[in-house]
Amino acid sequence: MRKKRFGILTAGGDCPGLNAAIRAIVKTAHQQYDMEAIGFQHGYKGILDRDYSVLTPDKVSGILTVGGTILGTSREKIFKNEPGDERDKPGIIREVYDELGLECLVVLGGNGTNKKAYLLQEAVGINVIGLPKTIDNDIVGTEQCFGFSSAVTIATEAIDRIHTTAHSHNRIMVIELMGHHAGWLALYAGVSGGGDVILLPEIPYDIQCVAKAINKRAQQGKEFSIVVVAEGALSIRESKMEKSKLKQYLSRRPSAGYRVARAIERATGLESRITVLGYVQRGGTPNAWDRILSTKMGSYAAEMLFREEYGRMVALIDGKIDSVDLAIVADKIRYVDEDDRILIAARSIGTCLGVEA
Repeated sequence: MRKKRFGILTAGGDCPGLNAAIRAIVKTAHQQYDMEAIGFQHGYKGILDRDYSVLTPDKVSGILTVGGTILGTSREKIFKNEPGDERDKPGIIREVYDELGLECLVVLGGNGTNKKAYLLQEAVGINVIGLPKTIDNDIVGTEQCFGFSSAVTIATEAIDRIHTTAHSHNRIMVIELMGHHAGWLALYAGVSGGGDVILLPEIPYDIQCVAKAINKRAQQGKEFSIVVVAEGALSIRESKMEKSKLKQYLSRRPSAGYRVARAIERATGLESRITVLGYVQRGGTPNAWDRILSTKMGSYAAEMLFREEYGRMVALIDGKIDSVDLAIVADKIRYVDEDDRILIAARSIGTCLGVEA
C-alpha cells in the first residue's frame, strides 16, 4: 500500500518560525502516520515549475533555530498572468498535484497565501490545509500567527537602543515598523518599548494631537520622545481621500515615518530623526515562543492530514491549537479593535495614539 503523500510550500514574505513549522509537519507526518512530504521550492511557483523534492526527517533536522525557509518563497500570482503568459496556472497546479499523487497541499503563509489556497480548492478541487505565518499578526481566525512574537522582540530591542540615543541627544525619534493595514506589531512593540506616541493604520492621527503630547513632555522636562509608526498609518486628512487619489498621493511622498517626522518638526519646532527597521523585523532566528507555536501548529497540521480535515487553517483559539474554515480566513484582515486590551492599556498609561482620548 502506497504511503499517503502530501505537498508543502511556503509563500509570501519570509518570517521566523517557518522552518520550525516545516520540521514539525514533516517529522510528525513521517514518524506518527508514515506519510511522505513533497516540498515545493519558491512557493506556488515551485508547483508550476515542477521544482520539488522529497522531504525526509533527515532533511529537516537542525532547522528549528534557522530563520527564513529552506523551501524558499515567492509571491507568484496564480490567478493572474503577466502579458504573454497564457498558462492556465490553476490547471497546471491540479495537473502536478495529480501527477505526484498528492492527497493535500499544505501551505504556510499570510493572508494572500491562504486566500490562494482557498481559491485553488474552489477552482480545481484540490485538498488544502493552511498555516498562519506573518509578522503583521493580521490573519482572521487565529489569536496569533507565528513570526509575530519574534518580530515584536526584534522591534522592541531596536526601540530600546534608539531610546538611549533619544535621551542623550534630546531628539524626537520616529521608528517606522511594518504593518500596512493592521497595527499589531507597532502597538505591541511600541508598548513594550515604552513608546510615547504610537500611530496605527486603524486610528488616523491628528498631528496637532501628537505635537501636543510631545510638547507636554518637553514642558515636564522630558526633552525627547519616542514615536512608533506603522507603515500604513495615515493622517486624518489622508484617510479621508478616495482610494485612487490616496494611492497617487502616497506614490509621490516618502513613507509614513518620514511624513510623521517632518510634520512633527513643523508643528513643534523640535528636531526629529527617523529610523525605518524594514526587513530586519522579519529576518533571523525565531525566538522561543515562535519555535513552540510553530512546532505546535506544524504537528497539528500533520494530525489534520491524517484525519483528512481539509479546507481548514490551523489556528490558535482561546490559547489552544485548533482549526478554522479557510472560507473564514480568505481575503480578510484582522484589525486592532478599539476594545482590545493592549490598546486600552496603552491609553491608560498615557500613550498618545494620535487622537484625543
